[in-house]
Amino acid sequence: MKNLEYKGYTGSIEYSKEDKLFYGKLLGIKSLISYEGKTGPQLEKDFVAAVDDYLADCKDLNINPEKSFKGSFNVRIPSELHRDAALKAMELNTSLNGFVSESIRARLLQSV
Repeated sequence: MKNLEYKGYTGSIEYSKEDKLFYGKLLGIKSLISYEGKTGPQLEKDFVAAVDDYLADCKDLNINPEKSFKGSFNVRIPSELHRDAALKAMELNTSLNGFVSESIRARLLQSV
């Protein structure tokens, strides 16, 4: 397991050798939400509690909780690469978004 998952949130898993402690933070949001535990099960329990506390705090403060990895991001690439990708997408009769999504998916599958 590389990350923890709960209620649509992803958390990191790190280990501090000096402190003999597992720790992590929620990934993909601006707020700093962290958790820790001396064992894996304690880390998972504190992760779940941290997410639940964050959502409860947002509700109490009447603010919308941040969503991690919303599916939208800006990418800056050279104009020639943009042109080539857009032309290839048209050739394949798909959108640029579809082409980029499929390219990322293919690359991720290569690294498995």
